Amino acid sequence: MNIAINPPLDSRADTNVMLDYLFRPMGVNGVYARTAVYEDVVAGLQRAITGQRPDHAEVFRFPPVMSRRQLEEAGYLKSFPQLLGCVCALHGTERDILDAAKRSETGGDWTRDTSSTDLVLSPAACYPVYPIAAARGTVPGDGYVFDVAADCFRHEPSRDLDRLQSFRMREFVRIGSPEQILAFRASWIDRAGAIAMRLRLPFKIETANDPFFGRVGQLMAANQLENALKLEMLVPVRSAEEPTACMSFNYHKDHFAQIFGLVEAQGVSVHTGCVAFGIDRLALALFAIHGLEPGVWPQEVRTTLSLDSL
Repeated sequence: MNIAINPPLDSRADTNVMLDYLFRPMGVNGVYARTAVYEDVVAGLQRAITGQRPDHAEVFRFPPVMSRRQLEEAGYLKSFPQLLGCVCALHGTERDILDAAKRSETGGDWTRDTSSTDLVLSPAACYPVYPIAAARGTVPGDGYVFDVAADCFRHEPSRDLDRLQSFRMREFVRIGSPEQILAFRASWIDRAGAIAMRLRLPFKIETANDPFFGRVGQLMAANQLENALKLEMLVPVRSAEEPTACMSFNYHKDHFAQIFGLVEAQGVSVHTGCVAFGIDRLALALFAIHGLEPGVWPQEVRTTLSLDSL
């Protein structure tokens, strides 16, 4: 499925200039301190998305870590082990921990004595919500809608600004019948296009696949493409030839329902889907398309982001 809307612009802000103006280095590729001008735009995006929140959506804001066991149950290690970050710590007696810490004073590797905790860094905002919903018991006939957000992590170091290791994700998650999920996703493809046009962002929507790992992952990616389970909104952040996925529209079928026991009244597994906003990628797209000074952005963009009130 390809929906091309708005021609790409010929001139964009250089990403190296954007890096110098909007961020400060922290010693690791893909992890940056963010300046006030950047965070003002991020806050505006969050306000605009909140204004589009589905009726009766429950709101959860998750920490940047989640249960390792729950993520293992969700199958993340089978699909994306290359992206996962595990939280490790020093364990043992006081002497064990002190000996490990002192090793760093002589240039030694103190991390060799660390071991995993029961936490991992959250790779997406929606994962914790499925066990929360399942703990309630039978899913009601009208299903659930959630507004969730988290600071997320994926281990893919890169110098490209649109591929951060630490980034913000906002999602509207739908749990219900297949018909409810497909209708939800279709409506959000239309609504997302309207938002992009108000933000004056050139974009196209295409079928896509997640970066599944290994040979088995290639088959999973092919199935995802063939059944159009994932679509992405692509915006020319770095270039028109290699646009950046700034939003995604996902249909999981009964994957999470089977894992966490999400069933309707007759005991049949429900389906799930979500629309995901890459907050930092959308912010970067705005600076790339409109320039580094939000004060001179088109008035419609500033109004949509409520920037005039700042």
